[in-house]
Parts: sequence; C-alpha cells; structure tokens
Amino acid sequence: MRSSSFRQARGPARHRLATAAFLGLAVAFAGGQTTPAAAAGSATVSGIVLGVGADETQRTVAWYSSADTAQKVQLAPTAQLTGGAFPAGSATFDALGAKNIASSGGYNHRATLTGLKENTAYSYRVGTEGNWSPAYSFTTQDFEGEYDFLFLGDPQIGSSGDLAQDQAGWQDTLDVATKANPAAEILVSGGDQVESANNESQWNSFLAPDQLRQYPWAATIGNHDVGGKAYEQHFSTPNTDRSGSLYANGDPASNTSGGNYWYIYKDVLFIDLNSNSYATSQGGGGDEAHTEYVTDVINQHGSEAKWKVLVYHHSIYSPASHAKDKDNKARRVDFPTTFSQLGVDLVLQGHDHSYSRSYLIKNGEKADPKEQPGAADVYPGPGGVLYVTANSASGSKYYDITAPDSSGTSGAGNGADPLNPDGYWYNSVQNQEHVRSYVKVQVRDEKLVVENIRSGSCDAPNSQVSKGDWCKNTTADQPVGSVVDKVSVHPYNGDGQSLQVNVPKAAPGEFGWTIDGYNGLVDLGTAKEENGDHFTASGKINPILVSDTRRSLSPWAVSADVSAFKDAGKTFAGSYLGWTPYVLDQGAGAKAGVRVPSGYDGKGEGLAVSRGLGSAPQGHARGTAKLGADLDLKIPDSVQKGGYRATLTITALSS
Repeated sequence: MRSSSFRQARGPARHRLATAAFLGLAVAFAGGQTTPAAAAGSATVSGIVLGVGADETQRTVAWYSSADTAQKVQLAPTAQLTGGAFPAGSATFDALGAKNIASSGGYNHRATLTGLKENTAYSYRVGTEGNWSPAYSFTTQDFEGEYDFLFLGDPQIGSSGDLAQDQAGWQDTLDVATKANPAAEILVSGGDQVESANNESQWNSFLAPDQLRQYPWAATIGNHDVGGKAYEQHFSTPNTDRSGSLYANGDPASNTSGGNYWYIYKDVLFIDLNSNSYATSQGGGGDEAHTEYVTDVINQHGSEAKWKVLVYHHSIYSPASHAKDKDNKARRVDFPTTFSQLGVDLVLQGHDHSYSRSYLIKNGEKADPKEQPGAADVYPGPGGVLYVTANSASGSKYYDITAPDSSGTSGAGNGADPLNPDGYWYNSVQNQEHVRSYVKVQVRDEKLVVENIRSGSCDAPNSQVSKGDWCKNTTADQPVGSVVDKVSVHPYNGDGQSLQVNVPKAAPGEFGWTIDGYNGLVDLGTAKEENGDHFTASGKINPILVSDTRRSLSPWAVSADVSAFKDAGKTFAGSYLGWTPYVLDQGAGAKAGVRVPSGYDGKGEGLAVSRGLGSAPQGHARGTAKLGADLDLKIPDSVQKGGYRATLTITALSS
C-alpha cells in the first residue's frame, strides 16, 4: 500500500483567529482634559508617554517628575468622568521610579495598566492626589480580530540642527497618519527617536505630540538612542530582558540603554531587538544572543499568535549608504536563516532614512528568483520573509539611494538585481523623494498588507529640504496621503487544507457565513447561534481530484480526519465536525463515502477519527474523479469566543 498525507505545514496552533462579530469599532481619541492646577511647590511631571503592554488588556505609562515623590496613575472609563473630574474609586496603579542621570535631572516613573476592557474609551492622569497631570485618553478596540498599526522610521529629532522644524515635521506626520487612520491601534518605532541620546530638549520635542499619550508607542532602540540612559528612563516596555548579552558593551549598569522585549497584540507576536549589540568584541553577546532570544520567544509563544513580526533599528536590506556598512553586512549573514527557519513573516527596520521593501528572502537568498520587482502580492511559502525599511518620519535627515557593486547577489553581497540592475539584488522596491512618510500595516486573517504612505511634500516642515537639499516629489501627482508602495503578504497554508471558523461570543445578533478555499484555507466564517444552546457552521472542502490510469485497476480509497480546533490556549474537539461526501465529477470508479454526522448530536466521534471520502473497488475503470464534501460543524455554546483553526489530514491509499 502507498499512503500520502496532505496537511497544513504551519500546524493548527500557529494561528490565533479573530471573531468577526465585533470588528471595526472605532472611537475617536480624546485628549488633554484639564484638571485643577497643582499645588504650589509640588512636583511637576513631564514627558508622559503611553506604551504597549504585554497584550491587548494592558498599557504602560512612563513619565518624569521634578521631585522624588510617590507617583501613580489614575484610570477611569471616559464616560464616567463628569466635567473632567475622575469619579471616586477610580482605579489607581502605583508607579516604580528611580533617579535620572544628571544630564536628565529629576526622576523617572512607570506603571502598567492592567485589566482593560475591550471597546472602551479610558482617561488617565499621573501624579499624586491633589497634584495630577492633565488627563489624556485612549480607546481599546475588540480584543480579537483584524487591526492596523503604523510603523514610523527615525524621527531623529535635532539631527538637522533645526529642533523646531524637526518637531514640526514629526508632529505633522503623526497628525496626517492618525487622521487618515484613526482606528490604528499601535505606533511602532523604527528607532532613533532623537539625535543625541541624553539631550532632554530633543526628547521634549520628540514627546511633544499628544498622539504619544493617546496611542501606545512601541519603542525601539536606535544607534542615536543607545549612548545614554534617557531611552530607558523615558519608555516602559513589556517582558523586557536586560541581560548583559543584550547590551552592546555587555553592561546593563553602564550609561547605555539596551535589552530586548516582546509582546502579543491580537494575532501578532512582536519581538523587538537592540540591534546596536551585534559583535561580541564590543562586550555583549552579539547577534548570536539575539537569534537565541528570538528562537526562545517563538518556541515559547509562537503558537499563541498567527503572525510573527520582528522590529529592530539597523536595516539589513536597505537602499542607501548604510546598506554597505560592515555591521549591517554582518547582521545580513547572522539573522536571515534563523528568521526563515522560525517562520518569521515580517521584519520592520529603520536606520537608512530611505524606503525599501525586499523580495521574499529565504536563508539569506532571494526565495524565488522569478519574483518580479514591485509585485502587489507575494506568497512566502515556507521560509520566505519580507523586510521593510522605513524612511524618515520627521524630515530631519534623508539618505540618498546608492548603487550596487560586484560583491554578490546573496548573503552579505550588495550586487545588482538581475531584474532591475539599478537596485540591490534583495530589494523589490526602493524609494527616496526627500519626503516624509510612514508605513501602515493591515493585519488581516488571511494576509498582511504593507503600505508606505507620504505624510509630507517638498514643502515645509521638511528640514533637510528647507536647508537646500533636493526634492523630487510633485504635489499634484504625489500628494500627502498617496501611496508609494503597497504589497499583500499571503500566508503559507501548505499543500493540504486549513479549516478556519470564527466563533462569536454567545449573544444575540446576526452572523453571516462565508466560504473561502483560497490558498488551501477553508473559511467556515462566523458561527450562527441555534436554539440558544449551540453554534452551527457549514462549508465545503476544497475538491480532491483523483486520477487513476493504472492497468492493474487496483482499488483505491481517500479518507480524512481532523485535529482539534485551537485558538492559542482555547480548544474544542474535532469530533464536532461532520460531513457528507459526494462525487463532483464521475470517473475512476469513484463512490462517495458515507455521511458522518457531527458528534454534537449523537455524542459520536465525527471526523476526529479517519472517515472515508471516496473509494473505488478492484477492476474499476481508469480515469479521473473529483471528490467533495459538505462540512457540518455544531459547537456547544460553552466554547469561548475566538477564531479557531484545525488541520484536515487527507490520506490516499492504493495497492
């Protein structure tokens, strides 16, 4: 007998899917509600910044105070405030704090807000009783489902020498980006927040926009941030590992910043690295420490999310002067194979002050030599990774695109792209107009959509251009808000079929069904509540084509079984799935298998054990047949809200 099995390559626990019942809720962010003035002589607070938490139910808040007093955060649903006053009994969170380095002055504080509810507008303020900061607001959205986040490259406030204009450009990019995308849920940093690591005037300008108190900022250490403690003083990051191996000099107690961190936001596992530490000769653990860290985090938490996104500052695939830096060439050798083997989907980078989108890279080489420049859709297959480099979000500094050389078209090489000799072998798109931009990432059940969007023009605020540098943007054809580049990244579902079903919270309402067999995925849509005690769903498997031209006319059979349906730690049994097989196209002696009911009705095993889809006896005619089956899923209403996936394993047997 010969057996073949078709299964989802990534495994059923890899994707955590989202309910469709509550998508798209968006509430405008409020800001700047004032509170009574601080008592005379009290500590003043400054530099308030909202940060990401370990998951959707958390946020962090960090700030400075002028005096060493106990500090806390007060939090309440915005709807409960009356005239800007917080209600009695509002939640409070005690802050941890420490003295700042001498050049910063004052004290730093940080607190983690926990227990947040979805689809809720919150107001918060920091300080002490009778001496609160102004209040700011943020809004949570559905804790399951699709969402957008924004990636912002190298504000590097102060690098142009014109602090005011750098701040104005940074503010304008945030205004443009959040006005166009008010429901974006995270702002992700590409690093280099400021020009000089411990210059508090530059930090004040960077932190001036209120968006940094309304949207969680996921900080990243750049090379201009690492040379002092102000970065660590200003930001609070979740799950942070400050081991010496993750510091460039190996010493967390020194006057430098460092460490790696990770968090999960809905269906994305984010891992943020301190790429300033890349060589053991510096004293730290070098790139090997980072690859070990990424491996450990993905091994422990990769199954809790659908997508894996890495963020670090030093771009290893970029188009400008840093593309040929010795340290980036080293990272280009050290990182890609590990990222491919771990199933990383997207890598977000900064440092080179220009925009690029790589081809899909597998193990340090172009995954598919035939992938065309600027392709609108890419299909990574196993091991393909997309690398994106963001341009300046403030206009303080741009780097011009540089020319390829003869150093090779894989690994550390900077050779030319055979399909586009003016570009590097690894870049599908390269762009530099000396115009501010930002990257929008749409996280969808079935794809990631990455867009580079103009947030400015040649006009001020645009520091480097204002100082006389060139600019080739034309406002009429390339206005603010126009798209420079857009690509959809489609996940790899293997050669078999993945089943997807969205289970809503047990509540009244209308729920629709969709069927999507694209790229091997069978989408059973959003379940419908029946009789107040269970959910139902239906769909069809992607047809199975059987071809038999053997002269022996030997029998054959095709069967299948399904794994448990999983969403991270939540699960329900595959036995709840049943089917009704049929023959779509007659041939090869095909006969349909018997109907198997859902185990929900008869307490049976459903498709949790192998069941026949179709077969043919000895002596059947040669030819081809197409087999199909209607799927019948019945789930108890005790199953928790979530998006679940299972693996349907198809086995073909013949003598």
